[in-house]
Amino acid sequence: MDSINRNQPEENRADLDDIQAVDKIRELVEKAETCFFTTAVAKGESSGSRPMNVLQTDAAGHLWLLSASDSHKNLEIESDPRVVLHFQGSKYSDFLLLTGTARITRDAAKIRDLWNPLLKTWFTEGENDPRITVIEFVPESGYYWDTKHGNAIAGLKVVAGALLGKTLDDSIEGKLRV
Repeated sequence: MDSINRNQPEENRADLDDIQAVDKIRELVEKAETCFFTTAVAKGESSGSRPMNVLQTDAAGHLWLLSASDSHKNLEIESDPRVVLHFQGSKYSDFLLLTGTARITRDAAKIRDLWNPLLKTWFTEGENDPRITVIEFVPESGYYWDTKHGNAIAGLKVVAGALLGKTLDDSIEGKLRV
């Protein structure tokens, strides 16, 4: 490898496919909960990026969010459904980048399934607010950066590595193919 990883004595790369990729997506999305949702085109002052809360990740790795029908985001998805999501679950690990497509529906059953009372801040008429739409994000590929044994072990390895003058990094990264 021609990167800093050449100094790494441990294996720190693991590409994941299918079920393993979906499991990693579910794990990291659950830790982060919130992402930067970036559309392929921008129609407002957001430059196409905005924070969004993922309300559910299903067994297929699809992410479910609620959005207002009159939002720039919905207009952008209708123009081009390609989307990129950026997650950060903690200060030092649990990073995830997903690329895929978004689909907008008004599925009342899914809205009921995803609804929680705090959403009334944005949808003031409650779960029957006519502005509520469902966004289903279908990941196609991604990349993750994480730790193998959690932040505590990773921190100890960094300190030990600094004291010994060696690269002792507990990181793991790789491609995700869903």
